[in-house]
Amino acid sequence: MQDRAFFEPREWSLAHGRSLVLGPRGLIMAIVNVTPDSFSDGGRFETGEAAVAQALRLAEAGAHILDIGGESTRPGAAAVDGAEERSRILPVIEALVQRFGGAGPVISVDTYRAETAEAALNAGAHIVNDVWGLTREPEIASVAARHGAGVCIMHTGRGRAVLSDAIEDQLAFFARSLEIADAAGIARGSIVLDPGFGFAKETAAINIELMRRFGALHGLGLPLLAGTSRKRFLGDITGQTVAAERDVATAATSAILRLAGASVFRVHDVASSRDALAVADAMIAS
Repeated sequence: MQDRAFFEPREWSLAHGRSLVLGPRGLIMAIVNVTPDSFSDGGRFETGEAAVAQALRLAEAGAHILDIGGESTRPGAAAVDGAEERSRILPVIEALVQRFGGAGPVISVDTYRAETAEAALNAGAHIVNDVWGLTREPEIASVAARHGAGVCIMHTGRGRAVLSDAIEDQLAFFARSLEIADAAGIARGSIVLDPGFGFAKETAAINIELMRRFGALHGLGLPLLAGTSRKRFLGDITGQTVAAERDVATAATSAILRLAGASVFRVHDVASSRDALAVADAMIAS
């Protein structure tokens, strides 16, 4: 915590006139998988009604953001076309927007597809969370810019050669993503970066190194999101073979990465990370 600049307030500009203040306290992005095959909770919330009910429970537990996804990103997951993805998530987004109106948690759409992002933002979503960092369908950047949406740009090593040094690869990937964002006209105040724990980072050692050197990413000058929730590397460390039993380990990483300057935490279980972040935030404020 040598440099406290990343704990200073900054506004994250989102679609539909919403915004969030990043910096002084850790914010929670809760995961709502409207899928039959996600690695952690696939099938539990695949119906719209179940997904909405889960989202409301997560909001009640303290989530600041509800991240709605309709396609599993786990390796080997069945492919889903855009029409199927939209049929899964749009009713959920519409129901949540109707429920919360202009207050309560903001809504994020977890997609790399431009057409899905457009539909979700039209339905009232505020944030586009792209696990391909704007590189799979670069036109998604123009969609986000047109709506003034918040954008989460995630690093991934999938589908390409990676550099041997973890941080150098992060910086090279984000340089390309930010070129796409700038060309599309996305304001820097709308962007959060996610180093993509677990995405083509196959060993616990690689993910631990990324945690240890997390502070190097502050050189990019943008807020950072941490998404370690229930990831396999936590199972490798703790011996917990069931993903849903890794929430304690997830909360530990939330506290560690909060002290390293992360602003947003994407998690399945809100309560455990909420409490871990409260402790970390108390240390930061002292």
